[in-house]
Amino acid sequence: MIAIRRSADRGHADHGWLDTYHTFSFADYYDPRHMGFRNLRVINEDRVKPGVGFPTHPHRDMEIISYVLEGALAHRDSMGTGSVIRPGDVQRMSAGTGITHSEFNHSKDAPLHFFQIWILPERTGIAPGYEQKFFPDQEKRGCLRIVASPDGRDGSVTINQDARLYATLLDPGEEIVHRLPAGQHAWVQVARGKLLVNGHLLEAGDGAAVSNEDLLRLMAKEAAEALVFELP
Repeated sequence: MIAIRRSADRGHADHGWLDTYHTFSFADYYDPRHMGFRNLRVINEDRVKPGVGFPTHPHRDMEIISYVLEGALAHRDSMGTGSVIRPGDVQRMSAGTGITHSEFNHSKDAPLHFFQIWILPERTGIAPGYEQKFFPDQEKRGCLRIVASPDGRDGSVTINQDARLYATLLDPGEEIVHRLPAGQHAWVQVARGKLLVNGHLLEAGDGAAVSNEDLLRLMAKEAAEALVFELP
């Protein structure tokens, strides 16, 4: 079974400095039909103007992943971490018992476009943590490159949940067939381009919840970038 979440149906807010789309309920956007999928709680697609961003604010008991599509994201947190996340980087911040952080567009003249993802942790009250790794485009082309997992498999960042995140870049006409582990669900989020997901056409910003399917078949109708979540 596949349920499509169209880009235009997402929650949307334009704050001037920030243009944001919410796949699931978030902040002032609330829809009881879209509170998350399995342990995937948030997918926000944010576009931030140059030189501005999110001032210091708190989080707790959440696995937070940032995936930059364009530009550079400057990060600072109460653990003393200061970093810049660029396309190809995957950042994981475990909020755990509590953390504060800020996020800003690192550039004074170029826009920032990124996904912020929240995954519920397997347990509350863990120690806060931070990790950031770079995955070059060639590792994602024509395949699913695992970028986050519970065991840090194949150099992925480690998350405190039995969930896996893959990234892929596909050329027009290119196809991937991925077997889903027994009992696992999937969420496919298209970042760019057009993609057939088990025969359903998805465009940039669209997502698909996949349940009770043995195979995930992705075929690019045009050059595409997508994220694939495996979820219990």
